[in-house]
Amino acid sequence: MIKTSYAFDPAILTVGSSLKTNALLRFRADIPESPRRDLNLSLVIDRSGSMAGAPLFHALRAAESVVDQLEANDILSVVVYDDAVDTVVPPQPVTNKSALKNALRRVHAGGITNLSGGWLKGCEYVKQKLDPQKINRVLLLTDGHANMGIQDPKILTATAGQKAEEGVITTTLGFAQGFNEDLLIGMARAASGNFYFIQSVDEASEVFSIELDSLRAVVGQNLKVTLELANGVNLVDILSLAKVSQNQQGQSVITLGELYEGEDKLLGLSLEVSAAKVGELPLMKLHYSADVVQNNVIQRVSGITDVIAKVGTVEESAFAASSDILLDLSRLTIAKAKETALDLAEHGKHQEAEKILRSLIEELRNKGLNENFEIAEEIDQLEYFASRIAQRTLGNAGRKELLDQTYQAMNRTRTDLVGRGVTAGDEIYAMPTVNDVGSGVELQCVREGGKLRVKVLSDGYDTTKNVQFPRAIRAEGARYVVQGVELSTDGSFYRVTGQINRLTKPGEADIFVAPRQSRSVSTGKASKGPASAADLPTTDTVNDGILVQCVKDGSKLRARVVSDGYEPDWNMRFPRSVREEGMLYVVDEVKTGPDGKSYIACGEIKRFVQPNTTN
Repeated sequence: MIKTSYAFDPAILTVGSSLKTNALLRFRADIPESPRRDLNLSLVIDRSGSMAGAPLFHALRAAESVVDQLEANDILSVVVYDDAVDTVVPPQPVTNKSALKNALRRVHAGGITNLSGGWLKGCEYVKQKLDPQKINRVLLLTDGHANMGIQDPKILTATAGQKAEEGVITTTLGFAQGFNEDLLIGMARAASGNFYFIQSVDEASEVFSIELDSLRAVVGQNLKVTLELANGVNLVDILSLAKVSQNQQGQSVITLGELYEGEDKLLGLSLEVSAAKVGELPLMKLHYSADVVQNNVIQRVSGITDVIAKVGTVEESAFAASSDILLDLSRLTIAKAKETALDLAEHGKHQEAEKILRSLIEELRNKGLNENFEIAEEIDQLEYFASRIAQRTLGNAGRKELLDQTYQAMNRTRTDLVGRGVTAGDEIYAMPTVNDVGSGVELQCVREGGKLRVKVLSDGYDTTKNVQFPRAIRAEGARYVVQGVELSTDGSFYRVTGQINRLTKPGEADIFVAPRQSRSVSTGKASKGPASAADLPTTDTVNDGILVQCVKDGSKLRARVVSDGYEPDWNMRFPRSVREEGMLYVVDEVKTGPDGKSYIACGEIKRFVQPNTTN
């Protein structure tokens, strides 16, 4: 069965008219500890040119870690894609892990991004082995934009929803900074799957493990809640991540997706009540249903819950405690505010967006919630995003972090997924510096599970406690000197007091020297090649270069740009002497040709050598 409960903020509504309240509804599969469900899993991995080097290396390592964690009853397939779609591992039980990992190690980076082709092949493989008693899932990883095959985000998102109705759910993983977050989040939401922002290439295995843990913990699916509102009650907003539709009676039908063992599924609602008298006030009936594991099989369960609020005097409402839901409701409110602010900013309403975030900061502090470390961290995030939006400097990385934080907070209650973000801002370079600690306290910024945390290094303090610290000046590896730190009210974390300086010790390299604003000088000259490709210098990194691949076009060998942001079908002026089918090159610069529909390779050409994934 499904256990339901609810609470309000404020806990007791105030008598009168035009009342506003937030309700927090909880759903949990109330079943004995269930055995792990088998998986029917397809890994779909982008191997396009932009993944060349460290990204593909770590993605494949992450895939190997998935193989290690699967069992013989699990089904696995692996698809890789660039402009072509290849099956590395056809659907099969995970009985020979060595062979599966060896197949992964033969994957190399290739051309452009046929995301739809790879993803649809993965869906096809999961559908072939579809079993309602299993978790049937496609994990789609990409670092770029779809630039071949089906590219329209609306079509891909709608198709993800359609595949989910057929029983194949998609989880999307955005790698580094080049992917289209609107597309990947849209697909995940439509499919009721998960979305992850893999910010640093070396955390791919960690993120894959989080998703596998989640899949093992699924005890219910397709949770749907229909709101039968009482007369005089209006639904103002939904704070949780959900798909919302209307039934024939005009009632809101909210799809919340999966239920996880030992984890509440939260539904936050903002409500408006036209009038209320002292006493009990029925607000709605909840009609809910889900496919839940019972007696080792999936069964459809349903139920109805009456949601009744207590109405009291102004004094009763003021003194009524609602602390039991404040934290959970605040997380949802913060996430919704971030989503709203981003939407406003992207429609040019930057001042309005900033005001929403800063008003929420003041509200959270007035409620004393800054004494909770998680909310204190969120306040720092809100300050950070409010400043970025006001200055119009949110940027690509900031946008991805904001959307990821919103998605995770509104979708799950896992603290390891909330508030993730490791991008360092330019403020770190502008900080005043000191070269000794003196009478101050030394701190250091470290990366922990996709988050930047600040710890005390000085003696006499608890080095395991976190330090509340401005998000804008956090940068992995940076050290600071502050006037002092003080314990929070509950003693669980520290707060900084006084001036903050960055510490640069004599004789040690300063990794945060302000970057020079120098630009490489463009020669504008077409590249010249040696006698053969074997004579080219080699590199295993792309860095600021542009990745080019030689492909067979009929009887001719053509050079095509495979880095994101270029037209993948345009021909290129490129030295014939170094053209070899399938070979990847890194060039300094690519110019548009005089005809406006071709490219010219300029500067030095290097042969790209794939890193060895077996090391």
